[in-house]
Amino acid sequence: QVQLVESGGGLVQAGGSLRLACAASGSIFSISATGWYRQAPGKQRELVATITSGGRTNNADSVKGRFTIFRDYAKNTVYLQMNNLKPEDTAVYYCSAHTLGLGDYWGQGTQVTVSS
Repeated sequence: QVQLVESGGGLVQAGGSLRLACAASGSIFSISATGWYRQAPGKQRELVATITSGGRTNNADSVKGRFTIFRDYAKNTVYLQMNNLKPEDTAVYYCSAHTLGLGDYWGQGTQVTVSS
């Protein structure tokens, strides 16, 4: 199994920055990709950014140029650096790990609120 713990959410003004962290433990060797998703009230959960075990990244069009996903292998942690935040970025952000043979795992979520 894989355990994921997110941190770093909070309240920030529009134009500000936050960095989210997703710390993985357990069968981390089985993780092939890690992603950040978000869900705003009344909306479906959407993909924000992903990073593979080999370091390949992909961002949603809505966050390109503003958000960066990266990892610290030594800390088994994937980060989401969010710059130039907008009110429409307000959501609960979830970390997800896709594994080879063990299924997908999700963190508990962290709230990000951007005030205008």
